[in-house]
Amino acid sequence: MNNIEHRVSGIKPTAICYGEILWDVLPDGPQPGGAPLNVAYHLNKMGMDTGLISRIGNDRNGQKLTDLMDFWGISKALLQTDEQYDTSQVLARMNNGNEVTYEIVYPVAWDFIAENTALKEKVRDTKYFVFGSLASRNEVSRDTLFGLLEDTPALKVFDINLRPPFISRSLLEVLLKQADIVKFNEAELSVVQVMFKGSYEGETNKVRFIQDKFSIPEVIVTKGEFGASYYRHDKAYHTWGNEVKVKDTIGSGDSFLAAFIASHYHGDQPPDILKKAIAMGGFIATKKGGCPQYDLTEYFDFKNQIFKP
Repeated sequence: MNNIEHRVSGIKPTAICYGEILWDVLPDGPQPGGAPLNVAYHLNKMGMDTGLISRIGNDRNGQKLTDLMDFWGISKALLQTDEQYDTSQVLARMNNGNEVTYEIVYPVAWDFIAENTALKEKVRDTKYFVFGSLASRNEVSRDTLFGLLEDTPALKVFDINLRPPFISRSLLEVLLKQADIVKFNEAELSVVQVMFKGSYEGETNKVRFIQDKFSIPEVIVTKGEFGASYYRHDKAYHTWGNEVKVKDTIGSGDSFLAAFIASHYHGDQPPDILKKAIAMGGFIATKKGGCPQYDLTEYFDFKNQIFKP
């Protein structure tokens, strides 16, 4: 059975990602993206049965995304089509010759993900349910997400992924209270600290404040070339990263999270989980786009160069 047949054969997904699917319209051409699609892509690469809950328009951009999902072997069973709103695009613009700013077009199809029985059944059966904050910017997709979070025993993985201006204290409070695992970068950890009036200095104290306030068992903090930290209950693990020749950083955090989840699923020890995740994030940063073509042997070779076996 080939990879595509395996992925669409009705197997219960081990992980389901919820939220935006889109085209990043970059100065050198469009790239498929959206954090949930990127995470699903890399989970699928690592052999995990993966579902994606999102919504596309009935248009050429949507068709091209579904064609890619077929090619990659990611099931479209939970992907919805909207007759009114277009497939999402994020427009990148160059300022002063070298600074890039992004416009996340609104409204688009994934702002209107509709709740239905099939979604609830699949999310109830999955091991990991992965979501971010951006997909809650519109009440339709937000209400659907809230309903799914309330109705699943899955481990809920919150990639906080703050995207101004689509940030609110009240929304984050709801989502953080639902989460079992949360991924921050350093800037996001500081923003949330301020939002919820934490007065602590130092990463460990900031994380403990968030863990205590929202009863979150596991917290990840990513730091680019400086590695990452993993707080699991009352223990903390820290691993340094390595400087790499960066092609672009699009999707590197999403690939980090996918490798983290895959390693977590297989029951690896926390230091090994961190090493695998850091290596994947660095590996994808050496490639173009959030969903580059690669073979797992390339990733393993890269990991072994950074972290000697």
